[in-house]
Amino acid sequence: TLVEAARRWVVDNYPYNRDHLLCALDWLDRIAPGSHEAVRLATLTHDMERAFPGPDSPQMKSLNDPVYNKLHSERSARIVGTWLRGHGASDALVQSVETLILAHETGGWLEADLVQAADSLSFFDTNIDLFLGFVRSGRFSAADVRWKFEHSYQRIQVPQAKALALPRFEEAGARLVTLELSLPRASA
Repeated sequence: TLVEAARRWVVDNYPYNRDHLLCALDWLDRIAPGSHEAVRLATLTHDMERAFPGPDSPQMKSLNDPVYNKLHSERSARIVGTWLRGHGASDALVQSVETLILAHETGGWLEADLVQAADSLSFFDTNIDLFLGFVRSGRFSAADVRWKFEHSYQRIQVPQAKALALPRFEEAGARLVTLELSLPRASA
């Protein structure tokens, strides 16, 4: 199936964060079993542009960067659409997947909200250590990462998914506080 081929594509090409994409599909299958193939494909591939860095890769200026999110979504949709066409997907399926990837940061209708919810649930399961590492390294401040955690939780529009995300969100916040307390204080 196309979903299985896409899973292999993700595994083979995105070692840096493939677990996030694989986990997102697992979450989608849990919160919305039997979802349409387009929803499953979009969930599984929504961040694939990051697997193929190039001169047109968007540059993130901050964790709250709507321009980056738009460019990231557009580039992922293009890359995934090209891959799907190369694997014989129908024009209608390609268009549906691209549309869902374009909306994966914002949601806006049931299918897009499902992709977004699965993305957030997977974020809490797979990327908290990565973001705590960003605080440790100084790449982002604790306040920036706290915003990312809150945003990733608050944006969820699917009630069942929001309930499942709450303990994960709370644990991420507690881990961030523990990290903040362990960091050396800047001298005045």
